[in-house]
Parts: sequence; structure tokens; C-alpha cells
Amino acid sequence: MWIFLLVLAAAMGAWGLWRWSKQRRRAALFEQGLSDTERAIVVDEVPLVRRLPTDLRAGFEGRIALFRHQVDFVGCNGLEVTREMELSIAAQACLIVVNSDIWYDHLSTILIYPGAFKSRQAEQNGYIVTERETVRVGESWERGPVVLSWPHVEQGAEDDTDGQNVVLHEFAHQLDALSGDTDGIPLLSRDQSPEDWIRIFGDAHDAHTRSVERGHKGVIDPYGALGPEEFFAVAVEAFFERPKQLHHEAADVYAQLSALLRVDPARWTS
Repeated sequence: MWIFLLVLAAAMGAWGLWRWSKQRRRAALFEQGLSDTERAIVVDEVPLVRRLPTDLRAGFEGRIALFRHQVDFVGCNGLEVTREMELSIAAQACLIVVNSDIWYDHLSTILIYPGAFKSRQAEQNGYIVTERETVRVGESWERGPVVLSWPHVEQGAEDDTDGQNVVLHEFAHQLDALSGDTDGIPLLSRDQSPEDWIRIFGDAHDAHTRSVERGHKGVIDPYGALGPEEFFAVAVEAFFERPKQLHHEAADVYAQLSALLRVDPARWTS
């Protein structure tokens, strides 16, 4: 019995030491942030960063450093991953959580392709399961990985006012999945009402779907009509890239996203 207790105490001590070391390492990375060269690359690769308020910049850079330490960037189909690629993707992903306690806890791998890639998906209708192959530019799995087409990452980052950004889109799905389901209902802030979120986003999604069916085009991409989870993802894209338009067209949606992410990009200036 005593031997068992000693072994258990040693194991708990080792676990505690590992956890303490990990926390110290994360704190050091966060404090270290980016070098001058890395900072210049981020600003060049992701123009949206230029709007970021000064008081959010240190935390933003610290999150980028943590993200790159946590995640393995893997090139596919012969693609060689560069520092510029890592910093661009990390910066865009960290913009979403720049002022939030939310983190991509389960993400460890990002796969990067030299172009659009093929993806197999299974669809179930009763007892019948059908597999189909689609061509995609981005994909997000609940516990990772995130899969991205590099040319589309570049394109999305370069034009920061069109409301279309594949990294913001796929990492909105990662955020959504932290609740246990990718269903358009993420883990909310303590001061947010789940009932209000469901009502506001449900009504907005229904109105958006009807608008898309009539051929109308608004600030939120028509892709959002495919389902609540896609509506949430494209709303996040618009929130960061076309915030003033989103605030004007869907003020309740904007307010919910602002409360969730604790930022107000409609007030950011170049």
C-alpha cells in the first residue's frame, strides 16, 4: 500500500512539474512575442492587422508566438512551408481570439496545399451512406486538422475588405467546435444569453436564406445559407473584414459577435 502511495505521489509530482514547466514556457513565449522581422512579415502578409488598436497588439503578437509553438504546419503535394506562410496563417487565426480567453486547445496540425484540394465526405440518409468527392479551398475538423489552400489564404488576406477570408472562415469553425458541436452555437461569454444567441442567429440565418433564394446579395456571403454553422463562419468573415457594413445590415448579429470575441472592429481605423 505504501509503495503504491509513494508511486502515486511521485507521478502526481512529475505531472505537476510538467504542468508548471508548460505554463512557464507558454508565459515566456507570450511575453516574447514577435521579432521585428516577424512583425514586418505579419503586417505585409495580413493588411487587416494594420487596423488593430495599439492596446491589442502585444497580446496579438504573444498569441501568434503561442500558436506557432503549438501547431505543426505541414506542406502537402510537394509544398514547402515558409516562415511567411506560418506567420500569415497564425496571424489571421489569432485575430479572431485577439482579446478573448478562447483558445484552439485541441489543434495541433495545419495542412497546407499548393492549391484547391479534393476531399471525400460521407452523407447519410437513413440507412444509406453516400460518399462524394468535392474540391475545397479550406476544411476544418472538430479536433483538427485545419486544411488550407495556400493561394486562397494569400488571396483572402490580401483583400481585407471583401468579406471573404478562408482562414477566418475555417477558424470560426474551430471556435464553433469548442462547444462540442459545429452547429453555429459556440461557447459564449458569461454575460451572453444562449437564448438570445439562438434567437438572433436563427432569425438572421432564416432571413439570409430567404434573401439568397431571391437572388439578393448582402454583406454576409451567400454560402451562409447552407446551414447555421456556415452562417456563423461567414458572419465572422464579415465581422472582421466588413464590420461597418455588418453593423449596418445586421446590428444584432454584430453585437453578439462583438460580445463573444470582445472586440469592436467597426471602430478600428487604418
